[in-house]
Amino acid sequence: MNIIRELEKKIFTQNPRPLVKRKENFFEKRKILINKKFYTYNYSFGKLNPDKTFYVIRRSPGAGLFSNLTYVLNHLKVAKENNFIPFIDMEEYPTIYNEKNKIRNTLNAWEYYFENTSKFTLNEIYKSKNVIITENIFYNFFSKWMDQDEDLIKILKEEIKFKKNILRTYNFIKKKIFKNKKILGIHFRGTSYKTSPGHPMPATKKQVFNLAKKFLENDKIDYIFLSTEEENYKNFLSNKFREKIFYFKSSHRSNKNDAFESYPRRCHRYKLGREILIESLLLSCSDYFIFTDSNVSSFVKAIKIKPDQKIYKIDNGYNSLNKFICMWLWYYKSIMPRFLGGF
Repeated sequence: MNIIRELEKKIFTQNPRPLVKRKENFFEKRKILINKKFYTYNYSFGKLNPDKTFYVIRRSPGAGLFSNLTYVLNHLKVAKENNFIPFIDMEEYPTIYNEKNKIRNTLNAWEYYFENTSKFTLNEIYKSKNVIITENIFYNFFSKWMDQDEDLIKILKEEIKFKKNILRTYNFIKKKIFKNKKILGIHFRGTSYKTSPGHPMPATKKQVFNLAKKFLENDKIDYIFLSTEEENYKNFLSNKFREKIFYFKSSHRSNKNDAFESYPRRCHRYKLGREILIESLLLSCSDYFIFTDSNVSSFVKAIKIKPDQKIYKIDNGYNSLNKFICMWLWYYKSIMPRFLGGF
């Protein structure tokens, strides 16, 4: 039985592991009920700030960058409703993006990409009297897609501040390539998304190509901006659209689900987050946007840098929750005609 369980883990577990192990807390704590919806713990680490309640948001090891962002936005909403002081701690509670050494003078993976939400330091918070540390749970009442919750959109636009180096790169590319051009943005998920249980099933190459070709023919598109983690998809579309398509050559791509398994370059995990964040900001500036549902496309629609952006969703439904069926369902549907259940 143990051998079978180990095989199942290797075949079906798709969540990557963090490079850094988190520390355990062994301080005085008491269980509390928040908003009459969920329980968590209030810790007493010291005597500082007795008149304040800190709300430490943790997600370890977490998931993709925008899944983590959605999780954080939901908790920022809870903090706002209860007048807590929020702080996102991805240092004591590392994510899959954490590097072993400091990035831009921080070990907190949240602060690789975003400013933190409090003027208080981590050291000061963990010497304070009232510190709530969230449970590592994405609750059922949380909003799954940030673009479908007006409260989360408001928090995203008003309280989430991007790091200056992220904005510098984004603004440089936007000015150099996007200015006075009509851009079609495409977010094209592949690799693990084809076999993720209970997730939206990604588009096929044929679906994306046919829709993009229609835009080029009918809407006088100057360029296509492509964001994809799959090398095959990048090669396919670049061969089809040649000089009309551009993408980040430096972005990591593969034909396997190994983005977090291999470590092919310095600061690789940090760069994975940086690349998709900048790409997503640029996708939000495009005139047209082709996508399937994902946390990336949800962010693009929520941040909505270009207010009149026209969006086009390729809806292939959801993959099976069954961990065996989900491994082949997308592949079956991608080759079958519609009358036999294909896309």
